Amino acid sequence: MRTAEYAAPERVLLHISDTHLRAPGPQLFGSLDGAAQLQKALDAITASGVEPDAVVFTGDLVDLGEADAYRVLRELVEPWAERLGAPVLWVMGNHDDRHAFREVLFDTDAADNSSATIDRVDELDGLRVITLDTSVPGEHYGEISDEQLEWLAAELATPAPLGTILAMHHPPVPAVLPLAASVELRDQRRLAAVLRGTDVRSIIAGHLHYSTFATFAGIPVSVASSTCYAQDLTVPTGGTRPQDGSQAFNLVHVYDDTVVHSVVPVDVPEPLEYIDAAEAERRLSEAGVRARATTARRSVRSNAPLKTLR
Repeated sequence: MRTAEYAAPERVLLHISDTHLRAPGPQLFGSLDGAAQLQKALDAITASGVEPDAVVFTGDLVDLGEADAYRVLRELVEPWAERLGAPVLWVMGNHDDRHAFREVLFDTDAADNSSATIDRVDELDGLRVITLDTSVPGEHYGEISDEQLEWLAAELATPAPLGTILAMHHPPVPAVLPLAASVELRDQRRLAAVLRGTDVRSIIAGHLHYSTFATFAGIPVSVASSTCYAQDLTVPTGGTRPQDGSQAFNLVHVYDDTVVHSVVPVDVPEPLEYIDAAEAERRLSEAGVRARATTARRSVRSNAPLKTLR
C-alpha cells in the first residue's frame, strides 16, 4: 500500500460571484431571473454534500443597488448557509450600493448614510480572509484609496497562521475581452506594492463573468464566473456577447502548501457514470492507495466578529 500525496485540505471555501439579483419587477435582459439562477447554484452545492468553512460572494450581489433585492438575496442565502454551518462573507461590487448593502446585510441604522468603503477581516480558525471594497459610487471601474492601502498594509503586517485570502470584486488581471478595459481596477501597481512579500496566498475576485486565472505580484488570482449570466468567449474578437449559459461557482481548497481553485458549472449534461464514495474507497484499496491521515479540522464555523468596517 502507498499513501496518497495529500491529506484533506485545511479549509474549504465556496466562491460565488456576480449574482445580480433584482427586486420583484422587470428582470435583467427582460427575462433573466438572478434569484432563480442563484437558487439553482445553491441547490447544486447542497446536493454535492460539500462542507465549506465559509461562503464568499465577490460582489455585484444585486444589479441595481435596490434594498429589496438585497432582502431577496439574504432570504435565499442565510438559511441555506446556516444549514451548511458556514458564515457568509459579502464583498461590494460596482453594481452594489453601500447604503443598502450596509443596511440590509449588516443591519446598520437606515439613517447611516456613510459612503466609506466596506472593508473587513474575518478569521476562519487561522485562515484570514480580507474583503476589500474596490467599488466607486456611480462608476463601473474599480479603485483602491490610499487610506485602504494603508489599512491593508497594517492588517498584513502580522501573518496569519494559515495565511490570507484576499477577496475583492475587480480582479487585478488582464481581461481577454477588450471592452473590459473600461471597467478594470485602476492603478494596480499600488496594490501590488502592498501585497508583495505578505502572507496573501490567493486573490479571489469576480466582475468579468467568466472564469479565469493569472498571477499578480507573484500571487495566484482566481476569478469566478457568474451564477446569473456569463460572457461568451467564442464571440468574434473585439466584441462581447453575454449568454444565459456557462454559469458557475468556484471551490477553494486550502492546503498547507498550496491553494486549489476549481470551477464548478451549475448546469451539467447527463452523467456518463457515477461512482459513490464507498465504491471509490474500494477502488483505491484495490489500487493499493490509502488516504493520508488528515489534520483535524476545528469545528468552529460561526461568523467571526466584524473587526473592520470602514
